[in-house]
Amino acid sequence: MCGIAGIVGPGDAQTLRAMTDAIAHRGPDGAGHWSDPDQSVHLGHRRLAIVDLDGGAQPMRTADGALTVSYNGEIYNHAALRAELETRGHVFVTDHSDTEVLLHGWRAWGLDLLPRLNGMFAFALHDAGRGEVILARDRFGEKPLYWGEAGRALLFGSEMAALTAHPRLDRAPCPAGVAKFFGYGFIPAPFTHLAAVKKLPAGGWMRIATDTGARRQGRYWQFDLAPEGGSGEAALVDELDHLLAQAARRRLMSDVPLGVFLSGGLDSSLILASLRDAAPDAFTIGFHEPSYDESTFAARAAAHCGARHHLRRHTLADARATLEPVLSALSEPLGDASILPTWQLAGFARERVTVALAGDGGDELFAGYDPFAALGPARIAGPVLPPPLLRLAGRLPVSDRYMALDFKLRRFALGMARPWPCRLPAWMAPLQPEEVGELMRRPVAADDLWSEAVDLWQSRPDLGHVDRALTYFTRLYLTDDILVKTDRATMLHGLESRAVFLDNDLVDFCARLPARWKMRGGTRKYLLKKVAQRHLPRDLVHRRKKGFGIPVSSWLREVPRDPPLAPVGGADPGWAGAAWAAHRAGRADWRLFLFCWLALQWSGR
Repeated sequence: MCGIAGIVGPGDAQTLRAMTDAIAHRGPDGAGHWSDPDQSVHLGHRRLAIVDLDGGAQPMRTADGALTVSYNGEIYNHAALRAELETRGHVFVTDHSDTEVLLHGWRAWGLDLLPRLNGMFAFALHDAGRGEVILARDRFGEKPLYWGEAGRALLFGSEMAALTAHPRLDRAPCPAGVAKFFGYGFIPAPFTHLAAVKKLPAGGWMRIATDTGARRQGRYWQFDLAPEGGSGEAALVDELDHLLAQAARRRLMSDVPLGVFLSGGLDSSLILASLRDAAPDAFTIGFHEPSYDESTFAARAAAHCGARHHLRRHTLADARATLEPVLSALSEPLGDASILPTWQLAGFARERVTVALAGDGGDELFAGYDPFAALGPARIAGPVLPPPLLRLAGRLPVSDRYMALDFKLRRFALGMARPWPCRLPAWMAPLQPEEVGELMRRPVAADDLWSEAVDLWQSRPDLGHVDRALTYFTRLYLTDDILVKTDRATMLHGLESRAVFLDNDLVDFCARLPARWKMRGGTRKYLLKKVAQRHLPRDLVHRRKKGFGIPVSSWLREVPRDPPLAPVGGADPGWAGAAWAAHRAGRADWRLFLFCWLALQWSGR
């Protein structure tokens, strides 16, 4: 796990070093810089040493100097790829570096290398013979990759901070990106909040000609459901059990200490159970306030699995104190408040380990979120609910409690006021399109604001509602919210996180799995729970789902003392100020919007 940065075009050593210094937290174990003055290519790297500690320094070059790579990530099947390449005559210099596999793999297969990789990665590879630089990103975008232009130079980096360290980058806001941020709570690729910077989409690549700067982009993979019938329940439980254990074992590849994030929920507990023989350390953050604390469940899971359990309790005041420091450390704003406890958990784990396995992807692939439970009632109630009744939900008394009934009812009503293609983002949005229009002082149509969600819903009319929702959560929410949150929170501490559920073989199984095995009779994660019953106490498997919650609504009635109201990104500070006043007076619940507002105001500060 590392950070990469670079320039294709005019550049110099001082600028390249400034770009890598800006992401030094991603790689505290070393830095590397390399330039090809003939083709104007400059590659930088910050290293977090995980695999082949002695031989994995970067940028790494082939013996003949024709290929050079700067790479962030882990390739879990690199040993098998290395063996295959060696049978084709490739000679390796390092002992077991996955970075060197990328170099030889590119030479052997070109772009066909990308679908062969089972792992998480973002890399820039200079092919001097072809006169091009290739940028590529893993299937779900676990590892970030930004790019932009500054004059005649194309810049790229693991975080936006690497690009904004370039003195010629234009920092003008992107109105569409800012609007989408308030419409989703995250910014979907390829947008960012800056007009000059884009995100390379997950499963995407870009080829840049070093002589002309011409670019070509494409996708080598994207999650696509292809449900199959056939197998019975027992056979599917066996297969899923095997694939999950295989995915977890693959992610034990490390030359440094490794552990597991353990929330006490189904996904992380099942990962720990899958590694019972390995007995990894498990890390949990608990809160003294009972309504936000799941540490007792985590402790039971750890004891059941025979794991060494490390628990640190915080007060919610401790978590609240991280609000400004964490949001300020993000170079791109993110509206997911669970980044705060995730940051605390990562810091705690980093005291003992350098790598942590996590359960990201389980809710998206197996229909774990609350909106999946709302799909059925929405189909039944939609045609008969009168608009006045929907409006009445907006007048319910405001509660600060975690996922309180009034909050859920208001969210449900907001979605029911929209057609199906807009319903999922409407249920989760910080602001509705009309409100975004008022904030941005221009008309904003729902189909434009949520164009990504609309396109995904309409792209597969052959699928049922559960599978369409799965597509939304896997392609959009997972990639641009959940994985961004985990990457930034962990890398701020120099900790590598590995998503077990995003293993290629496990994901391909989920893509073939019919919706009835993911959600049945109101039971979410149906098949996954059947697997978990083999390994965990029944009450842990079937307890009510609870997210990594913090009382953001009540916090924002007091913190910050003087809310920032700068006109960032073209948003109207007067409109935001009125929302702050209404929230603090208890007249409205603007928690989702106000957290986003702070993220936009403070990010990269």
